[in-house]
Amino acid sequence: MTAPRRGASPEKQDNLDPEAEKEAVRSHSDESHVTEASRLSARLIYEVIRRDGDEELQRPVASLVWSGLAAGVLISLSVLTQAVLKSKLPETDWALLVEGLGYSVGFMVVIFGRMQLFTENTITTVLPVVADRSLTCLLKLLRLWAVVLVANIVGCVVASGFLTLPFVVQPDVMTALIAVSHHAVEGTATQNFVRAMPAGLIIAALVWILPATRNGGSFFVVMALTWLITAAGFAHVIAGSVEAGLLVWVGEMRFADAALIYFLPVLAGNVAGGTAVFTLLVWGQVRNEVEVE
Repeated sequence: MTAPRRGASPEKQDNLDPEAEKEAVRSHSDESHVTEASRLSARLIYEVIRRDGDEELQRPVASLVWSGLAAGVLISLSVLTQAVLKSKLPETDWALLVEGLGYSVGFMVVIFGRMQLFTENTITTVLPVVADRSLTCLLKLLRLWAVVLVANIVGCVVASGFLTLPFVVQPDVMTALIAVSHHAVEGTATQNFVRAMPAGLIIAALVWILPATRNGGSFFVVMALTWLITAAGFAHVIAGSVEAGLLVWVGEMRFADAALIYFLPVLAGNVAGGTAVFTLLVWGQVRNEVEVE
């Protein structure tokens, strides 16, 4: 006679049906597969991003500076790859759609490398503030935004200046870089603000979607959404700072115009789209669950 299993009474052991035990094991296995296959709820996605935001708010300034500098430098790969594609493609209507694939490269490096990109923080670090609603948390958010934004812009200026040095890029690529940059920064201050709002919304949506992607799907999510930004003609403040900076370096744009007509309106539009619109919308769908908990 076999010994009773630990934690089970002798009566349960005597009445245990082998077929029932097999069915229980099968049901447990099926439940595990269902749990694994099911999508993350909005509440769980919120919790993942909120915890990530909490960690970012606690990071030391030195870490934010170096991470922000790296992001600012490497986001220039988006502009450079787009220009390389443009220089090799024929002058056709569909060429812009292919060029846009190059725009995703810098974003992939920055996002998958976990570097500090200002527009990502318009949702990641805002959710803890919305949930906590304390002055201390708000001050941490403003500190992070200020440090990351300045570090990103310095990195962009360094990268764009480097690209203009002799022998760094081929002449045809340099011509394409200038053309891509002109196309990206054209418009009045009002137009730049308006077309920056969808870009802020898209980046916030990207951050929201990533925790739910599996089996390498995050690659295609990042590629598709960042491609949409440039294909639709929207404005992103950090990638656009590389383009505006490049035009300033080569003398085809005044610094005052780059700052007042492009940078500040696009910055305001990205924040409005990513924070005032998307973050408050997603907070609305989980607020009752969070506050009940």
